[in-house]
Amino acid sequence: MASVSESSLTQTRTAAEVARAAERDDVRRRWLLSAPALSIIGLAALGPLMIVLVYSFLQKDPYGGVIWAFSLDAWFNVFLQRDIFDDTLGFADAHLSILWRSVRLSFTTTLLALFIGFPTAYFIATRPKQRRAMWLFLITIPFWTNLLIRTFAMMEVIRNEGIINQVLLKLGIIEKPLTMLFTDFSIMMGMLYVYLPLMVLPLYASLEKLDFRLVEAGYDLYATRLQVLRRIIIPIVKPGLIAGSILVFIPALGAYVTPRVLGGGKNLMLGNLIELQFGQGRNWPLGAALSITLMLLVMGALIIYVRNAGKSEAGHG
Repeated sequence: MASVSESSLTQTRTAAEVARAAERDDVRRRWLLSAPALSIIGLAALGPLMIVLVYSFLQKDPYGGVIWAFSLDAWFNVFLQRDIFDDTLGFADAHLSILWRSVRLSFTTTLLALFIGFPTAYFIATRPKQRRAMWLFLITIPFWTNLLIRTFAMMEVIRNEGIINQVLLKLGIIEKPLTMLFTDFSIMMGMLYVYLPLMVLPLYASLEKLDFRLVEAGYDLYATRLQVLRRIIIPIVKPGLIAGSILVFIPALGAYVTPRVLGGGKNLMLGNLIELQFGQGRNWPLGAALSITLMLLVMGALIIYVRNAGKSEAGHG
């Protein structure tokens, strides 16, 4: 009996070693297969990122470019500045104002996109299957047009002689055109128009998988519409809701074209401020430091998304 037990134990150990060896070979094979893609990502993404990071720790050249000498001035000037007269230290009000405008407009755009996109996605998901493709086609049409053209189209809608003002004037609601162009409102409307499909599509993907028999069960248990929405629909489609919010917030935070066209050059966002430093400002280290700051904000948003998605999967596991 003892020899049989020892033989069985030996066979078990041998099988475990073989399984571990096979797993190591599989991992090694996967790494080899993904090596070309990882190399391209490293050269195309990490390489330029490292250059920008290095530039942020160098001195600026008055004529553009950098001087290869270590300096923390760029990072210092992101949030702080010295008075040109008495050299006193204070906050960089212009940078902080642009940072606050960028976060505020991006967050507001995300909320509005969610407010509009959720009913839209719900409407599409509740249509007959043969009609959903048509509605999705209508949602994705804006992606066929260049971003700059879409931004100019929004300008034609909200300018003083645009569609909105002309309709309001003819209806007698206003006596003179409303000033909407070259304001924070115009930037927000432009970003909402551009990024709204990025909210609708992930929400639709989640709502399409929703078992609407659960909704009917909620109504059978005398739940109100609000209770059904809050306790059944939203918890189930939460991954799509978070994904759509991230897909809208991140590109809105780094938007350049929309604020440049609809903001008129005076309502800057972070993307415009970065371009200004590399262009007219001729302060490449500061532009690089601002770029890294923007990237850190984006990473923070992604970390929040990953944590919430992980909690959601654990809750449904």
